[in-house]
Amino acid sequence: MKLSLRILLGYFLVVGLTGLFALIIVVREVKPSVRETIEETMVDAANLLAALASADLLAGRLAEGNFATQVRAYAQRKVDAPIWHFHKTSLDFRIYVTDAAGRVVFDSDGRAVGEDYSRWNDVRRTLSGQYGARSTPLEPGEDASSVFHVAAPVFDDAGRIIGSLTVAKPVASVDPIIGRAERSITRYGLMLVAASLAVGLFMTMRLSASVGRLQHYAREVSEGRPAEVPASGARELNDLAQAMALMRQKLEGKHYVERYVQALAHELKSPLAGVRGAAELLGEADLPVGPRMQFARNVTEQSVRMQALIDRMLLWSRLAAAARRAATAPFDAVAAVRQACAKRGALASGREVALDLDLPDAPLTLLGDGGLFELAVGSLLDNAIDFAPPASHVTVTVSGSGREVVLTVRDRGPGIPDYAQPRIFERFYSLARPHGGRGSGLGLALVREIAQLHKGRIEVANHAGGGVIATLTLPGPPAG
Repeated sequence: MKLSLRILLGYFLVVGLTGLFALIIVVREVKPSVRETIEETMVDAANLLAALASADLLAGRLAEGNFATQVRAYAQRKVDAPIWHFHKTSLDFRIYVTDAAGRVVFDSDGRAVGEDYSRWNDVRRTLSGQYGARSTPLEPGEDASSVFHVAAPVFDDAGRIIGSLTVAKPVASVDPIIGRAERSITRYGLMLVAASLAVGLFMTMRLSASVGRLQHYAREVSEGRPAEVPASGARELNDLAQAMALMRQKLEGKHYVERYVQALAHELKSPLAGVRGAAELLGEADLPVGPRMQFARNVTEQSVRMQALIDRMLLWSRLAAAARRAATAPFDAVAAVRQACAKRGALASGREVALDLDLPDAPLTLLGDGGLFELAVGSLLDNAIDFAPPASHVTVTVSGSGREVVLTVRDRGPGIPDYAQPRIFERFYSLARPHGGRGSGLGLALVREIAQLHKGRIEVANHAGGGVIATLTLPGPPAG
């Protein structure tokens, strides 16, 4: 299971399920809370009415007295009360009074007068001096048909209980309030849970994206490609990325030394062996002048080869240091190409090769290391001049737009053999030159490293008209 999915599931279990659990509890508490509020109000009403009914009950004229008249008038009143989101249009209290024996002596509905209510909890408990209340469904098993009954004692002047007064209210009259409250709480609760999950999904996606950038960075590092240290909004992930970058620098420094010391030692073995053999032969006193001169030339050629190898290795060291610095100074690509061509003018003349330049008059600005860019151009020129036949031309072209600068170097030499195409960018791999000898095998590899350092690319292929064309493409500076 992916880390992002695990985080989202964990967040849902902690926040989502907790929110749903809290929502269920709140919804379940709505109905009893509303009923408790109604019952509390009914207690006040029952005690107030019991105090008003005491005089008529004590005088034995409750059914015809002033209290009964006022209660009947209450039942006939019209009401139109918009209470927040509930519109009340009826008065729902039913009021009945019993004597001390529990027999009904007054009923606002007129249906229970004379009946014995002494067994009902509201009457029985009130007459015994306790709090009396009950909830009785009109239809068995149907909670919606229940009626609240709250009773209060009726006292005489001496404080003795002479009866009970009950206020009754059907549950159905408050069900719209309860239903609306439950719906509102459920709706907003689910919206809150959904918002929490959306926030969790957003945070999970951000975290996954940050981890994904770290994974991409690690893959690029493992494959030896240059990569920028990823940044994220989380300080811990930034610290991890910086730690990975530091580890990369230390490992690359160690591997760089090991790899290139081994490569240099391997490449120097052959010329050193040649120098040693020639030196031993030159030490013979009876060696003829002709062979002596030949062996002396061999010593010079192998020394030059070793010097070229050492110079290239120093260039690799400079390139590695530049990669760690990630320099981004502006420089003129056209001027760098002109300078590289000027430095190789003598070499081209010595090989009877003409350099044809097709460069724009206006400067083309790039961001990066201008010295390394000139080095890449020089390496492409060295290869082209080495493989160009006498009396031929090497064409150097530079073109650019706001988005990228393109350099092409074309020679008219024999081209790249098919078997060598996959290996031309390998370090220390080189082909025999038409004039004899071999290169260091580091030129094109060096150009590729410089191109990658500048987030560009290098392509080398046989030209349809003969020879080889190398195309170095680097991105232009960002707008603004």
